[in-house]
Amino acid sequence: MAVGKEQVTHEIVKPRNDKREYRRIVLKNSLEVLLVSDPDTDKSAASMTVNVGSFSDPEGLEGLAHFLEHMLFYASEKYPLEDSYSKYITEHGGSMNAFTASEQTNYYFEVNADCFEEALDRFAQFFIKPLMSPDATMREIKAVDSENQKNLLSDGWRMHQLQRHISSESHPFHKFSTGNWDTLEVQPKAKGLDTRHELLKFYKNNYSSNVMHLVVYSKEKLDKVQILVENIFQDIPNHNCNRANFPGQPCTSEHLQVLVRAIPIKQGHKLRIVWPITPEIHHYKEGPCRYLSHLIGHEGEGSLYYVLKTLGWATGLSAGDSDSTVNFSFFKVVIDLTDVGQEHMQDIIGLLFKYISLLKQSGVCQWIFDELSAICETKFHYQDKIRPIDYVVNLSLNMQLYPPEDWLVGSSLPSKFNPNLIGRVLDQLSIDNVRIFWESKKFEGETDKVEKWYGTAYSVEKISVPLIQDWMRSAPDVKLHLPASNIFIPTDLSLKGACEKVKFPNLLRMSSYSTIWYKPDTMFSTPKAYVKIDFKCPHADISPEAEVLTVIFTRLLMDYLNEYAYNAQVAGLYYGINPADSGFQVTLIGYNHKLRILLETIVEKIAKFSVKPDRFLVIKETVLKEYQNFKFQQPYQQALYYCSLILEDHSWPLMEELEILPHLRAEDLDKFVPTLLSSAYLECFIAGNIERNEAESMIEHIEDMFFKGPNPILRPLYPSQHPANRVVKLDRGISYFYSAEGLNPNDENSALVHYIQVHRDEFLQNVKLQLFAHVAKQAAFHQLRTVEQLGYITVLVQRNDSGIRGVQFIIQSTVKGPRNIDLRVEAFLEMFEKKLVEMTIDEFKSNVNALVDAKLEKFKNLREESGFYWREIADGTLKFDRRESEVAALKTLTHQDLINFFNEHIKVGAPRKKSLSVRVYGNLHSSEYSADLNQPLQPDTVKIDDVFTFRISQPLYGSFKGAFGNVKL
Repeated sequence: MAVGKEQVTHEIVKPRNDKREYRRIVLKNSLEVLLVSDPDTDKSAASMTVNVGSFSDPEGLEGLAHFLEHMLFYASEKYPLEDSYSKYITEHGGSMNAFTASEQTNYYFEVNADCFEEALDRFAQFFIKPLMSPDATMREIKAVDSENQKNLLSDGWRMHQLQRHISSESHPFHKFSTGNWDTLEVQPKAKGLDTRHELLKFYKNNYSSNVMHLVVYSKEKLDKVQILVENIFQDIPNHNCNRANFPGQPCTSEHLQVLVRAIPIKQGHKLRIVWPITPEIHHYKEGPCRYLSHLIGHEGEGSLYYVLKTLGWATGLSAGDSDSTVNFSFFKVVIDLTDVGQEHMQDIIGLLFKYISLLKQSGVCQWIFDELSAICETKFHYQDKIRPIDYVVNLSLNMQLYPPEDWLVGSSLPSKFNPNLIGRVLDQLSIDNVRIFWESKKFEGETDKVEKWYGTAYSVEKISVPLIQDWMRSAPDVKLHLPASNIFIPTDLSLKGACEKVKFPNLLRMSSYSTIWYKPDTMFSTPKAYVKIDFKCPHADISPEAEVLTVIFTRLLMDYLNEYAYNAQVAGLYYGINPADSGFQVTLIGYNHKLRILLETIVEKIAKFSVKPDRFLVIKETVLKEYQNFKFQQPYQQALYYCSLILEDHSWPLMEELEILPHLRAEDLDKFVPTLLSSAYLECFIAGNIERNEAESMIEHIEDMFFKGPNPILRPLYPSQHPANRVVKLDRGISYFYSAEGLNPNDENSALVHYIQVHRDEFLQNVKLQLFAHVAKQAAFHQLRTVEQLGYITVLVQRNDSGIRGVQFIIQSTVKGPRNIDLRVEAFLEMFEKKLVEMTIDEFKSNVNALVDAKLEKFKNLREESGFYWREIADGTLKFDRRESEVAALKTLTHQDLINFFNEHIKVGAPRKKSLSVRVYGNLHSSEYSADLNQPLQPDTVKIDDVFTFRISQPLYGSFKGAFGNVKL
């Protein structure tokens, strides 16, 4: 029996439809544990939250807590082999990670359920007797530095650090949390400090069982899990550490009433308005911040965002608390500005304070709180199951903050209406308490300060209360008002009795207008549905101009719908209209009760689309900035883009679209849309809590609107017009490479995507490829990331382009240029060949079993299941029984089959191997770019000089798409 802290008698509150069992125990070393028993799970998981984070970093050793998080995973006294933990987890179908926050560090993993006991023991050893060896120290300092290098040109990281920088130096909020080479190696050495010694001291002083919270999620019954946990975790030392506490406020009067101008990396303008407030955690059942963020962040008619959008000043607004601890918190409003909005900053701030003033005058409304409370309650009780690994992390963080009965609930169920409390927090959103951060490239040359860690240029100006009051008086006179009641709140949550227990999607109907696939919910017993309608329009991507106009068309539709459909999203019914291959897609997912109302409104907007010139200009500006900002993407993302451009036959280059965009006018879209919608084919998938006749009726309504009547909007496609996704077929025995300089001249990182194309979708070949990737994934990470320290981003993943399968190494580095990274990948493959041949039969079987378990893993929720089936429909492969069929094929494989597959398709120099290396050169390796291009070509190596010349010279794989949608007749 667990001893220590007093056992709590309150029952843990759980969702009505949650069949899992929960138990709180406290071990004799005072470790508090939540046990979760889920007999239906395929994966088991655990998460440990330690009550120490970057706020506890010693002065002059910034990033030490984060560095410890990296070091802890290496090895332990019981399992001394380096990286054996990650190897065990990966080989048994699992994954693991960790993160460092301000006051917590979280470690977590999941693994196939039948391997949980050993995985849990390996995990526990990091908190009992970790090794943190001297030889790993330098490598992992480099890994932390590489992680920091990745973030240096990210506006999110830069602006968050700037907000911390402009705070009291005596408060830990001011600190730099990530760490880098300078803080973990150079500075300590200059002071005569040994970083590893400081690390061990930090671990001993802060890692104690009495300040840890553990969640264990298992297939077994609670009694059995409890015995396991007590046996494994009771040896974690209890040093009786005090829980880390950082009283006081990060912002003094010096840091309030400030206007900070900052220069971002990317194009675009942003306002962040921030107030220090009482932390929500002290009043989570009253939910004052939830109430206020619901209103200030609302997007319906009369809201602040609606007014700013109507004026053409903003393209996005969010509101809510952030950076919260038990001692301090901030309420933050973030507004994305248009170019015109950038010129009206004072008016926008004035309107924000006018809306806050309206909230004060209107008083706190019980009906709004009750409506919000009802939405939250429905969401809690009908929440989808999520991956165990994500669930345990959420719960272990909640354990730090809430009493046991609310560990599952957290702050998600505001239930106590307290207008005085909400009013008090509202009063804190005052003019004399505000911090305004204003980001724009227009401030270049106007700043006089530079933030230390990220090099962000900024300036600070004090602003007075009378000044902001002037902004309020001079702001436009607009009709701000509270939202109307939400018509999308579901009231019918009943389940439709699916009369057919179908396992896979059924083809309900196929005509010249559409195909309708249907899959009733037989697994999740939830009042939700999934609807996907893919409008296949041959004119959508006939040219770069058409593709850009289709993007703007879908964005405008979302823009037009926003004030009406925003309430649907608040109520748990989500929608999207997005460009897709050869057309656009309408997606709805959420409660089925009001879904059809929303769908019919969306379809009507499409049918009656007209261009509003003022909105066209705003959307065009937004899209243009997104295209311009592609140059600031991580180099590995640029490499993946080039890889897709080379392989996908009908893809247009972003640079051509960027050239076209500035010249597009509203009239161009006006002319284009009738052409876009002149002919189409609808590919439809409807799943969940919807009956067969409802599904057919939904699509019939859409067909009637578009295809029927005296003047139909659409005509059906001719068989020859049906789009096909074709992929370039690389030649056997040839290594292709394409080189490009990084688009951002200030980015030091280089990147490589080393792609090996293998085959067209076929079960036996699929499983050979999957088994290779499964076996090689961790070995590649260990060698290239852990041992060689090429870079923080180092992964081996499978690739699937419309049913054409392969595998790719993705590596980003400041240490080596792309050509040298390519050589390291080949060296790894040569080394791996020996490991593969030497693999024992037991190891082979273990890897096969792990892959079988992964394939047979049950879907967690309707979205996951529907996403799997939609991929089959979209690719045209239609192998709905893929998982079962691939398991059958997997069970026939021998060790020799895997070796033969490797020798034929993966091995360096294999006669049938088809590889493509995409190399992106950062500024540290720019001198290597021209040198590498001028290197004499190796035998069987082809340099791609021009993507499009190459593409038209190559044969293409056949498409899985048939003449009528997906189904070949």
